[in-house]
Amino acid sequence: MPPSLTNRRVTLMGLGGFGGGVGAVQFLLTRGARVSVTDLRSREVLRESLAQFDESRLEQLVLGAHPESLFTEADLIVVNPAVRRDHPLLRLAESRGVELTSEMNLFWQHQRGRVVGVTGSNGKSTTTALIHHLLTAAGRRTWLGGNLGRSLLPVVDEIRPGDDVVLELSSFMLADLDRLRVSPHLSVVTSFAPNHLDWHPDLDDYRRAKQTILRWQGPADIAVLNADDPDVRSWPTHGQIRWFGESPLSGEGARVVDRAAMAVEEGRAAEFDLNELFPLPGRHNRWNAAAAIAAVRALGVADEVIRGALPTFVGLPHRLQKVAVVAGRSFYNDSLATTPESALCALEAFDAPVILLAGGYDKKVDLEAFADGLARRAKAVALMGQTAATLEQHLRQRGATVPRHVATDLANAFAWAVRQSAPGDVILLSPACASFDWFRNFADRGDQFTALARSWTGSEG
Repeated sequence: MPPSLTNRRVTLMGLGGFGGGVGAVQFLLTRGARVSVTDLRSREVLRESLAQFDESRLEQLVLGAHPESLFTEADLIVVNPAVRRDHPLLRLAESRGVELTSEMNLFWQHQRGRVVGVTGSNGKSTTTALIHHLLTAAGRRTWLGGNLGRSLLPVVDEIRPGDDVVLELSSFMLADLDRLRVSPHLSVVTSFAPNHLDWHPDLDDYRRAKQTILRWQGPADIAVLNADDPDVRSWPTHGQIRWFGESPLSGEGARVVDRAAMAVEEGRAAEFDLNELFPLPGRHNRWNAAAAIAAVRALGVADEVIRGALPTFVGLPHRLQKVAVVAGRSFYNDSLATTPESALCALEAFDAPVILLAGGYDKKVDLEAFADGLARRAKAVALMGQTAATLEQHLRQRGATVPRHVATDLANAFAWAVRQSAPGDVILLSPACASFDWFRNFADRGDQFTALARSWTGSEG
């Protein structure tokens, strides 16, 4: 049993705008904790989060600063995933014996369901949502959370033994879960590529955080791994392995052959025609489907349920989402593509010419391969945010002839992009970078693009 939170002095560092901080506050208040919240951002920026709980129930709410006393005098600090654990105030707190935790760790300590966890540098959001969709179609009592959907902390007491809890797990969350020495019952690793090197000190630290999803598995647990990713293929696990990908499989799992998934589970072979059954475009989405199929078959979902549910999966908002067709141009919002690899997958998903809106917050990842893809595949590209100058430099060094424009804001990028387009073209927001330079988050970026697309009249002015 986790320790009681009643009357404990708890500081939440970083309320944030994704729901995890709000969920933690709501949960802690119901448990009788004495909660203080501190965030460097302003009330205006945090207004949506602040509206979701009664501020009068807090011990303190400090915006625009982090008072040292909230760290040295606390019994417990709940740290926002975006805050690095080497922050001076966190080091000071630990030196005083203050315990650190996170929203995800609190959830894990209190929940009673069977956890299905998904991580990966690319593909994890769609795979997580599809696994949840297929388990729900099988009549299972299923919950969706982690880095996708709402915080499950406020409803943790409603989760019963036997429920399936499907979590998208970021490297930040996994780095903290390693403190608890826990891994999901079924873990899926979609891919591995350099990412979040603005948070992790180096690639090895990022990899080690990701590997937490397998590190504490036992022989009764299951690991669904990408057979075509040379890094992931070598990750150690004590769990039973299922493979997915295009390579011939060395065991059970789901292999993509042409546009079908050929699946084997405990000797049961089945073929799923993804061209007919699965509505999402692109080779990468066939891989996501194969990973999900391998996972749910390992959990006992019947093939007829999978075949019936695949066609009804509509995908995720901000993930290669068709948001408008105007004057013969198709507009796609792929704001969730925050890595070069995921944006390149989006570029390759279309046969039509693509005018791309790309760039954003600099996570210190290598963008040279992405620049190669832009030069080879894009009809034109509007460059945005902190990484615009870097991408322009890479393209110039390559002698790339692709038309491009360094935009001053999203509206400027959009206006330039539609001027480059013709009927039959795709105008795609797939930034390859995070959103925090110009936007509140990826959803804000995607919503603004969608509004621009739906309000465009078809004129080039």
